[in-house]
Amino acid sequence: VQLQASGGGLVQPGESLRLSCVASGFTFDTYWMYWLRQAPGKELERVSGIGIGGNSFYAKSVEGRFFISRDNDKNTVYLQMNNLKPDDTALYYCARDSQGFVRGQGTQVTVSS
Repeated sequence: VQLQASGGGLVQPGESLRLSCVASGFTFDTYWMYWLRQAPGKELERVSGIGIGGNSFYAKSVEGRFFISRDNDKNTVYLQMNNLKPDDTALYYCARDSQGFVRGQGTQVTVSS
């Protein structure tokens, strides 16, 4: 199983980023996919998840600002992050399970003025 996340970077508060995660090594369209994040000194947090049919959920801290989507033809899951805040600074992982046992290497998102 490989989960290759990309799209992170350094942005100012209020700006947007779009994360992508390309999956391989398993049948992508039969799994829920998740985005999790971990800020320095904090526990891993479940940010969002998307089901096979496109149903989704979000952590309350990102609801209304982040939007998850998937393209099963490309084995890719996305996280559109709008109106970013300093508290969103973290290493973002895509994962095949909600607890992050099967996850990629992560992509760093830093929100700072």
